[in-house]
Amino acid sequence: MARTRHVIVGSGTAGMNAITTLRQYDRGASEIILVSAERPYARMVLPYYLKGSISESHVYTANPSRLRALGVEEYVGRRAVRLDTQANTLTLDDDTEIPYDDLLIATGSSAVRAPVPGADGQGVHSFWTLEQAQGVMRQIRNGSAVVMVGAGFIAFTILNAILAHGAQLSVVEIAPQILPRMIDQQGAAVVEQWLRDRGVSVRTSARLTAIEDAGGQKRLRFAGADDLTADLVIMATGIRTNLAWLDGSGVAINRGILVDEHLRSNVPNIYAAGDVAEGKDLVTGEPALHAIEPTAMEHGRIVGANMAGQPLVYRGSVLMNIVEVLGLEIASFGAWDSATAEVLSALKPERPAYRKLLWQGDRLIGAMLLGPEKDVWTTNDVGMLKGLVQSGTPLGDWKAYLQHHPFDIKRAFIASGTTARLLPQTVLGSPSVPAYAVVSS
Repeated sequence: MARTRHVIVGSGTAGMNAITTLRQYDRGASEIILVSAERPYARMVLPYYLKGSISESHVYTANPSRLRALGVEEYVGRRAVRLDTQANTLTLDDDTEIPYDDLLIATGSSAVRAPVPGADGQGVHSFWTLEQAQGVMRQIRNGSAVVMVGAGFIAFTILNAILAHGAQLSVVEIAPQILPRMIDQQGAAVVEQWLRDRGVSVRTSARLTAIEDAGGQKRLRFAGADDLTADLVIMATGIRTNLAWLDGSGVAINRGILVDEHLRSNVPNIYAAGDVAEGKDLVTGEPALHAIEPTAMEHGRIVGANMAGQPLVYRGSVLMNIVEVLGLEIASFGAWDSATAEVLSALKPERPAYRKLLWQGDRLIGAMLLGPEKDVWTTNDVGMLKGLVQSGTPLGDWKAYLQHHPFDIKRAFIASGTTARLLPQTVLGSPSVPAYAVVSS
């Protein structure tokens, strides 16, 4: 009997978790083909690589010997260019044709640059791939004038690393506030002041019109505002899912690939995971695209189990963003910006600390908080607020308590039994298998 052939397109968090989960269940009984334009590496550690906290060798998540141990046939350095869902074949950029029994699309996202003249010039960098991170590393120096275009989550993940190089940093954002898709205006005002107090220039409502060469530097021009000059420019203006290669395949795409509770697309033997998968939002119940690391990890595990014949249902993903910048923790979860929720917010400007809790009845459906990382309650409360949102625990009378004491999450978290609700919610419902035991000898 022929072995089942699984093809995994993409070697990021979703793809690699799918592979290890497949092997956890089938112990090497199937064929696994990996197609990836890059060697497997962890995108979320790139800021630590830029800072110098880790070496390049620690960025990678699987070397060729590890893939061999997993029984994976690799096509690393190759891109998928065409999918024929009728013939069950995948075509690569060198015309190699790979037949499959089932296939996972986990091709992730790519950085998008602002559509202005000069945005693709020398000295203008994105920071999304290892190659792009290497480009920044080669150019940044102590005292470098750096302009970051965009003040969203991606930009904030690398602020510490840029400043660790002794750079002079200016952040410009087209929206009226920084972190517009993560925190509200009141929270943003606190963060902006925190940055300015630490020497970071912040400019909002800034419409970039061009980037020009200026005697070995870059000149950034803005509508109705003064120019800025920089030694290097980093574009952090968003990402776009890598799905153009699926044109004509018949796979249904909205913002991402529409998937069911098993992360299957409209084509039964085609799955999607990670940034490209548009699946259930755990809070709203509606389809959503959550291009975040925790969702990619969970997607990969669920898809791997389903491809191995274990019909596991994915409960849905929770939107979450957590970042620390210059000692300030910033986090938001779930429907933090809901226009229909009951909202409570509280500010302690002297710390500084800010909370925003969003309610539907007595359930917390979204939360936002920020505060100094040196305050133990800030770090602890990040996890507890996420747990309350994720579990959907009815808080009863503890809702009234939190409305009067929004900075005392611990009592409500423990008394509501949320820990007991969360403990059984492992992704696979079974313990993990150590890496060395994935494939039987």
